[in-house]
Amino acid sequence: MMAANVSLHGARMITARGVSRAPLSIAGDRIGAAPAARARRIDLRDHVIVPGLVNAHEHLHLNAVPPLSVGAPFPNSYAWIEAFQAHFREPAVAAALALPKALRLRHGAIKNLVAGTTCVAHHDPWHPALDTKDFPVALLREYGWSYALGWPHYGPPVRQSFDATPPDRPWMIHLAEGTDAVARAELAQLDALDCLASNSVLVHGVGLREPDIDRVIERGAAVVWCPTSNSNLLGATLDPRRLHAAGCLALGSDSRLSGARDLLEELRVVVDAGALDAREALALATFDAARILRLPRRGDLAPGAHADMLIARDRGGEPARSVVGIARSHVRAVIRDGVPCIADPDFAEWFEAAGAEAVPVTLDGRPKLLAKALTDPALIALEPGLERASDHREPEHASALAAGCG
Repeated sequence: MMAANVSLHGARMITARGVSRAPLSIAGDRIGAAPAARARRIDLRDHVIVPGLVNAHEHLHLNAVPPLSVGAPFPNSYAWIEAFQAHFREPAVAAALALPKALRLRHGAIKNLVAGTTCVAHHDPWHPALDTKDFPVALLREYGWSYALGWPHYGPPVRQSFDATPPDRPWMIHLAEGTDAVARAELAQLDALDCLASNSVLVHGVGLREPDIDRVIERGAAVVWCPTSNSNLLGATLDPRRLHAAGCLALGSDSRLSGARDLLEELRVVVDAGALDAREALALATFDAARILRLPRRGDLAPGAHADMLIARDRGGEPARSVVGIARSHVRAVIRDGVPCIADPDFAEWFEAAGAEAVPVTLDGRPKLLAKALTDPALIALEPGLERASDHREPEHASALAAGCG
């Protein structure tokens, strides 16, 4: 595949600097400062363009593992981990974990991509499959991590990992994932280890109290909020408002083992809860996440950034509402590095211009085109709602966008 020079016209575009109707230039795999010579013009009037979403917390390899049936909320994540041990003996869980890890990692990537997420922070040991050139999403790289203070059996030791992480790179840890005294004590424990700094990225933070939030903000650290996972396991989540106002909050979906179906669903949950509006929620999964994860060329549509974007129908009003609250099947197109990955059938000419062969599929019952490189049958079989189309005829509306290309 090769990214084509493209000029997008007529859409409302959401950037870190505000909303614009200026043409958006794509030069190869980057956002251009001006339309490239002989750029293909695409008319996107009545559309909204936002940066590709940045998922600040994921476990890519766990999305096909059946979740644990949860009754009463757990007091903390360690109690959930202990309860899960018996779940490993369930045949469906054993079968899911027996699949090759490379396949499970790619499945997690596809789950994110078809819902508009083009960059992911994977909070687990690195695997060679993540370095393949055709991996479906971009990944946070050159970062440090530990799993959790109370679970030292998995992942790098906390202090050793923190000390080995350059201060200009993010260091991540699950922290205060609970509502009990164990969770509430963890920020002080982390601080006593001298591991609370401006590059510390604390995942979940449900047990953070007001003085803890003061300390996080004072140190310039950040929290990744995963409200669906928190609610499912703990029956509670944090109040995001002070952290958001201080620029210390990003959004993650966690894996389907405990969390949301995808980041689009998580955005809907955030807005439905009423603490943040659609514009603020979208920022948590684009500009804010990229800044916190030290990804200067992700999460925005500024010149020089990677040409990653989500395109949706413009529903009027606040443009962020055209994205926040929609289902993945209603996303018009997902573009990564200037190349369409999944899109409605009337984007066929963009696939052709990029040299990306497209295969008809259905996503939650709606017809789509999926880049052929992403259509491994074993991969598609793992993602509920994604199927190869049995009828390869294009729908009658397939020429609608093509009429605006030239």
